[in-house]
Amino acid sequence: MTVKEVTLLVEELAPLGHAEDFDNVGLLVGDYDTVVSGILVTLDTLENVVDEAIANDCNLIISFHPIIFGGLERLNGNTYVERVVIKAIQHNICIYSMHTALDNAPRGVNARICEVLGIQNPQILIPKKRTLKKLTTYVPNTEAEKLRGALFEAGAGHIGNYSHCSFSMEGIGSYRAGAGAQPTKGEIGKTHFEQEQCVNVIFPVTREARVLNALFQNHPYEEVAYEVLTLENTDQTVGMGMIGRLEKPIDPRKFLESVRDRMNAQGIRHSRLLDKKIQKVAVLGGSGAFAIGAAKKAGADMLITSDLKYHQYYEAEDKIVIADIGHYETEQFTKNLLVDYLTKKMPNFAIRLSESKTNPINYL
Repeated sequence: MTVKEVTLLVEELAPLGHAEDFDNVGLLVGDYDTVVSGILVTLDTLENVVDEAIANDCNLIISFHPIIFGGLERLNGNTYVERVVIKAIQHNICIYSMHTALDNAPRGVNARICEVLGIQNPQILIPKKRTLKKLTTYVPNTEAEKLRGALFEAGAGHIGNYSHCSFSMEGIGSYRAGAGAQPTKGEIGKTHFEQEQCVNVIFPVTREARVLNALFQNHPYEEVAYEVLTLENTDQTVGMGMIGRLEKPIDPRKFLESVRDRMNAQGIRHSRLLDKKIQKVAVLGGSGAFAIGAAKKAGADMLITSDLKYHQYYEAEDKIVIADIGHYETEQFTKNLLVDYLTKKMPNFAIRLSESKTNPINYL
């Protein structure tokens, strides 16, 4: 199996097209055509992780965080980033990262936090914008059903829990084939009128290549008339953070104690505890101060995240409890999630969970 084949499986879980614009995701070091001997899954790619990969004959490291985030101006080993990249290249080890693509995935980072904390029926807290497109095309009535079926098979026509969604209108199309054309219907030099359907389907941006390929492969006309528009509609299945409910309301202090124990947190910083029980809980793995407003608007009793600054605690405004449990702590189960997923996809392949310590924060 090649690196490309492995990463295509990963991207079924976390399509790179769903990563944030500022991020650096995908294959950061190596060649997609490399034959994989073993996979090491980690949260961060540090030198000790590369050493672990070498020791275990793993030539592909799948890392949540990208080791190369900003531009590399030189490779002389003066920084930890440069040393990691140099060592990986020297030992023919590929490094792949999905970061915010997995943050935005419905079965990603935040889904695992909800699972650990017992948060039921979680929904996306901040749906990602501009993840949907609409295809409009014109096809003869006699070929419309076949074309719709091919588009559905390619991933178009999904809206929430519904599939095979489309809208069609009948009308009369016209065209005149010029010299050199090979018209499916009509004759060169004569205007042809055809009973057609205008077919409209929605599809996720990550499926655009497949949908357009299905269009061109299954449309009967030599020249296909079509339009693709990016929609402002939000996709409720893709986005940052999640929100759901605990089975029963619980005292805020007791819930925070439960969070501490379940998430192995060394300490929790939080805003003032309110005189009401906690049941509706929002979570956002990693730096999540930007989600405070969305959590309040959604009626959350508590937001669990990390990397909050002093003044951001004021934003709770006695409407919500916001808790910072640590960046590593919110994302620590991500590598377990990836190992579980890849093991199911490739049950007979060598996939290892990294044992290297990568949390840079220590507590006295």
